[in-house]
Amino acid sequence: MDSLTQVAPHVWQLPFAVGHVHVVALPAGGYAAVDTPVPGSAPAILDALARLGARPHDLRQIVLTHSHIDHMGSAADLVEATGARVLAGAADAPVIRGTAPEPQAEPTPAERELHEQIMEGFAAAGLPPLRHVGVDVELRDGDTLDGWPEPVRVLHVPGHTPGGIALHLPGSRVLFPGDIIGNVGGRAVLGPFNVDRARAVASFRRLAALEDVDTVCVPHGEPILTGARKVLAAASPEEDWL
Repeated sequence: MDSLTQVAPHVWQLPFAVGHVHVVALPAGGYAAVDTPVPGSAPAILDALARLGARPHDLRQIVLTHSHIDHMGSAADLVEATGARVLAGAADAPVIRGTAPEPQAEPTPAERELHEQIMEGFAAAGLPPLRHVGVDVELRDGDTLDGWPEPVRVLHVPGHTPGGIALHLPGSRVLFPGDIIGNVGGRAVLGPFNVDRARAVASFRRLAALEDVDTVCVPHGEPILTGARKVLAAASPEEDWL
């Protein structure tokens, strides 16, 4: 894990080897976290909040973009430590709660090789077991998050998982795309391991068409901080990971 870096007004990125956390300052005091990486990451997240001058109970919201282990893996630990409320896409909520199985992706050959590498890394790291967590608010397309520095549009972006969501802050021109969009060497790519590749590509295209986006806070890879519209327009998600 590297240092906490401010990537937009009110937004900091805390990078991890697999998956990043984004911390958002709330105007009424406190913070929200967008995603929590793999199990065992909570202490590093709490340390990052402390560096921002926050105490554990200052984490008010945890927004999970989807149900995969590298996004919800430390949510239960953070809830226990902070009392934060958990928000997630309605269709992914049963998986996050542990009342429904995780839908299986249909990997391409390139994705299968990458998945094997990631699993080997998880095994070597000795990750704690995944703990499921309750979802306090189920989010749907068109919802607006309360208490953020500006109105936040919730976009349902299925395909990676059935209930994946993205968050769009048009005022500050920031996008949290979940795993629909990644950054590989400065190129925006479709996130791998999709349960429905065609729907994931359609979700990518929906996000790429947004007008008010300058900064893309991807969960994997470096954030896209300049020329985001141009980078997204140049993307070819239909051809990624084949």
